[in-house]
Amino acid sequence: MAVQSEELLEKIRQQFDFGPYPRIPIESTPKNNLQDLFNHNLITPYYMRYQKLPKLAAPMILDIGCGTGYKALELALANPSAQIVGIDISAKSIELAQARFAHHEQKNAEFRVLDVADLHLLGQKFDYINCDELLYLFPNPAETLAIMASVLQPEGIIRSNLHSSLQRAAFFRAQEMFQMMGLMDENPEEVEIELAIEILKSIKPQVDLRQKTYSTDDALDKEDMDQQVLMNLLFQGDKGYTISDLFNYLEEANLEFVSMLNPRQWEILELVKDPNNLPVFLSMGLESISIEERLHLYELIHPRHRLLDFWCGHPIDETEAQGSITPISDWSEQDWLETLVHLHPQLKAEKVKTHIIEAATQSRGCNLGQFLPLTTGAVSEWNAAMAAVLLPLWERPHRFPELVEHWLKIHPVDFVTSEPISHEKAAFDLRQFLTALEIYLYVLLEHT
Repeated sequence: MAVQSEELLEKIRQQFDFGPYPRIPIESTPKNNLQDLFNHNLITPYYMRYQKLPKLAAPMILDIGCGTGYKALELALANPSAQIVGIDISAKSIELAQARFAHHEQKNAEFRVLDVADLHLLGQKFDYINCDELLYLFPNPAETLAIMASVLQPEGIIRSNLHSSLQRAAFFRAQEMFQMMGLMDENPEEVEIELAIEILKSIKPQVDLRQKTYSTDDALDKEDMDQQVLMNLLFQGDKGYTISDLFNYLEEANLEFVSMLNPRQWEILELVKDPNNLPVFLSMGLESISIEERLHLYELIHPRHRLLDFWCGHPIDETEAQGSITPISDWSEQDWLETLVHLHPQLKAEKVKTHIIEAATQSRGCNLGQFLPLTTGAVSEWNAAMAAVLLPLWERPHRFPELVEHWLKIHPVDFVTSEPISHEKAAFDLRQFLTALEIYLYVLLEHT
């Protein structure tokens, strides 16, 4: 199945052999970047999809277009028991990916020079497929998604993205301008990069195209500047899409939308002055529109996202979904009694635990949003005593009744009335607290 013309494929191959991407030093490590590890942890989208944690001893993860291997390293660190398979059409990039994993002594990966059209040659099915910064280069993204789906396990998850036509409009204009000038007739290299920079510098700083496409950041060295020009202004095969395009491609590929990568950063209510005092027409409209329409409305109002970054998977049987997934807001007390509470693995960092302990001992607020900034708005601070109820989760997941008993030991008396707190009140307060944390996936509530 040919998903790209041979001419375009060869241009892209040459471009990445000339400038392997990303140009991140081999010795650099993402191990302290909790946000990226959170996004690359299979548990994150799997829980959002199935409201449970995957029961996989050794997940198989495919990184399509792995480039120089930095994202593959993130995948390996976020999923330490997984086997990583990285593929790319650039032999130079594969060499650097192998060198990166050797430097970090990561042995749970293999890398191959392979085209997406030949995924079947791997002879494997995958629990998670990462296709980052690549899908928008294919003439038919739906066809490429369908190829990925063909090697995806029944409960597997695909993460991919498309360039936003709205956010990157100025870059596409610049690419068209440089195409007119002949700078992209062949694969752009040093001469074309220098000419593009010279042309942009000749344009007045206040002119729209220069303002939106050319950075005069003095902190950028020549290599960083060249990479920015190559991957934005002279990028072969680059195209832009909208949310509507994305959902059309998913339908065509028989895949089902799970979520945007950071769903809280696509929340319309964070764009308005007062979410509790919306115009009636807008409020009623938001209640009735689909998730696709809601996301499209967001990008029309505020096209801030360069990438339409999403998770998807095989369609779930409707009868199965209705029988197994219930919104937490609709849970009964019995549901809570049967709930296993997990701390998200990426919060099990020593600096997070230290923050909670210091907040508790110093009687100050606790804000997990500083470690995982999953929203554009402010994340509420929580009472440190209440946050301390999470500490047992560092050792293992706990059933909800266990945490209620732990909370009663920490906070047995009402500070206002000096009366003992009832078991019912403690359970109610803890349900409210865990529900608020679950919105950001700081805790994962698994009904067993």
